[in-house]
Amino acid sequence: MRFRLHRFLAAFLALIFSLPAAVYGQENMVLVQTGSSMPEPLYKSWIDAYHKETASTEIRYMPVGSAESARNILAGSGDFGGGDAPIPEAQLHAASKSMLELPAVLIGIVAIYELPGVKGELKLTGHVLAGIFLGKIKVWNDPAITRLNPDMSLPALPIHVFHRNDGKGSNYILSDYLCKISPEFLAVAGRGESPKWPVGQSFQRTQELVNQLHSTPGAIGYTELNLAVSSGARMASIKNAAGEFIKPSSKSIAAAASAVGSKTTENFRVSLTNAPGKESYPISSFTWLYVPAVAPDPQRGHALAAYLKWVYTSGQSIAKDQGYATLPADVLAKVAAKAATVR
Repeated sequence: MRFRLHRFLAAFLALIFSLPAAVYGQENMVLVQTGSSMPEPLYKSWIDAYHKETASTEIRYMPVGSAESARNILAGSGDFGGGDAPIPEAQLHAASKSMLELPAVLIGIVAIYELPGVKGELKLTGHVLAGIFLGKIKVWNDPAITRLNPDMSLPALPIHVFHRNDGKGSNYILSDYLCKISPEFLAVAGRGESPKWPVGQSFQRTQELVNQLHSTPGAIGYTELNLAVSSGARMASIKNAAGEFIKPSSKSIAAAASAVGSKTTENFRVSLTNAPGKESYPISSFTWLYVPAVAPDPQRGHALAAYLKWVYTSGQSIAKDQGYATLPADVLAKVAAKAATVR
C-alpha cells in the first residue's frame, strides 16, 4: 500500500513539476510543496493568504512527512519541501543540487496524555519520559511519576504508549531531546525520524494519534503544541535544563530559540532541544523549508523566491496570530537574507 502511494505521489509531482507556466497562462504558476503534517494548518493558511494577494501563483501542499519530503525535493520532485528535522548529511552530500534549509517558524513537541478523573497538571522529567517510551515505566502510579506529582492522585492504570510511525519530524525532535537526557534511550531507540521504539502503537498521522489517545484511558503520546491545544488534549510540563518545570507555550518555545540563537549556523542546522534558560521549553525546534538554491526553471525560481519573501514578512504575522512562536528577530533577518538568494 505504501509503495503504491509513493508511486502515485511521485507521478503526480512529476506531472505538476514538468508543466510549463504557459499551461496556466502566460504569468500563472502552480508550485508544489511537500512536507510534514504538523505545520500543515499553518502552511495552508499561508497558501490561502498568499494566493489572495498574488492570484497568479497557486501552491499545492501535500503532507507526506519530513523524510519523504526530503527525498522528493532532493530527487527533483516538487518545487520545495519542508520538515521538522534537518535533512541527513549523507543525503545532502549525495544530492546533485545545492539545497537550503530555511527555518519557517518555531514549534514545540508536547507530551499529551489521557487520565480521566485525575485532577492537576502533570509534571515529567526527560528521564521519566524516556523510561515511559522505553517501556520501563509501565503504570501511572510508578514511584518515578508520583514523586514528581505529589498532589495528583495517579491511578494504578497501565500506560499505553503512542508514537508516530517512521519518517516523521516529530520523532526526530522528541528523540533528539531524549537522547540528550538519557544515554539508555540513545543506545536503545536512537536519534532520528525513525527511532527503534521498543514499545507502543504507531500512527501515520498526528490526528489519528490524538483521536485514539482521547478514547484510551492511560494513553500518552506527543504532538505539536497548536495541534494539542486545538484538540483539547492535556499537556505535561517538562523539566528543563535549568531545573524548572515549564509549560509548553509560544513564549517558552521562543525563549528556547532566543537562548540558542547565538549558536545558529549559516545553514540553520541547530538543535533547540534542552536549551539553557529558566524559561525555555525543552522540546522546542525549528520547522524547516527545504528549498533548492537554484530552480531548474527560472520562472519557477522567481515565483518561489517571491513566496519566500512573503513568508518571512507577512507570513510571520499570520503565524503569530495563529499561536505559533515566530523566529527571533536576529534569526529572521539571517533567514530572510538567505531566502533572497533563491533563483
